[in-house]
Amino acid sequence: MSLSVASLTVAYNGAELVSRQIDALLRQSRPLQEIIVVDNASNDGTSALLEQRYPEVTVMRLPENEGMGGGLAAGLAYAALTKKHNWIWTFDQDSVPHRDSLEMLLAGVASVSNQNDGVGIAAALPIHKRGSLYRPWLWRDGLVKPSPEAFREQIWFADLVITAGSMIRRDVVENVGLPRTDFFMDFVDFEYCLRARGHGYKVVVVPCAQITHEIGNGRVVRLLGLRKLWYNQAPFREYYYSRNLAYSVWWLYPSKAAKRFVLRHLMRRAAGLLLFNSNKVACLKKIGQGFRDGRLAHLGIRFRPTDA
Repeated sequence: MSLSVASLTVAYNGAELVSRQIDALLRQSRPLQEIIVVDNASNDGTSALLEQRYPEVTVMRLPENEGMGGGLAAGLAYAALTKKHNWIWTFDQDSVPHRDSLEMLLAGVASVSNQNDGVGIAAALPIHKRGSLYRPWLWRDGLVKPSPEAFREQIWFADLVITAGSMIRRDVVENVGLPRTDFFMDFVDFEYCLRARGHGYKVVVVPCAQITHEIGNGRVVRLLGLRKLWYNQAPFREYYYSRNLAYSVWWLYPSKAAKRFVLRHLMRRAAGLLLFNSNKVACLKKIGQGFRDGRLAHLGIRFRPTDA
């Protein structure tokens, strides 16, 4: 029996972006069995556009903006638990897969399936339009970069991958559960990967399966002779990232080494904000507030994009 694969996109005010993605999904060399979009209470006509232009797309409109966590949870509950698709290929609205991305992902999984590797998540390689990579990570009491040689391999294993372009196997959802809705956004995907890894599943990266992906307002900056892609995130995004990272380390995966990593990581982030961000004071305050709330396990939806 052939595998049933559905795509799942979480969108918020994505009317100007989502058409390019849906067109790319419809043109995949290996067809999808269902294309699902969770509309996080957009007010720009996203749902109406999809329903008029793409009647074949399943649109789930949430009454409130539940963030990436809530959108993924709602979509995975439908795609994996109700519709029983074998794999669910996840996206946010500003990701565009190459024509053969799904075919390459499935071939990559098949190439290791006979080794009983227990692959639960298979990730495409997201690439910024300027050519920079969105790097998968290893987790060693903190984020660790894979070796440069890994990116030259046909297939390799990581611990943490972003939502955009990653496929989740149905039994991962059945055994691990749904993404955390109380994270709202940022570190939702990393926490889910850590949870899946804790259940014995592996995360495979298939570099030949590529997608074009952008996060926020990215630009190239220079520091000490090095070129780096910097994302000018809104203050509320800085809050959720620092809070959810701190909570994960203090409450879910605690160790002294991991806590030291979080402190160093957030201090480096704060230094970058001082150098390159256009809204320094507000972002720094949100990092501090997020770190405090994470350590105190104060979760839930504290800010939405309309509050920024």
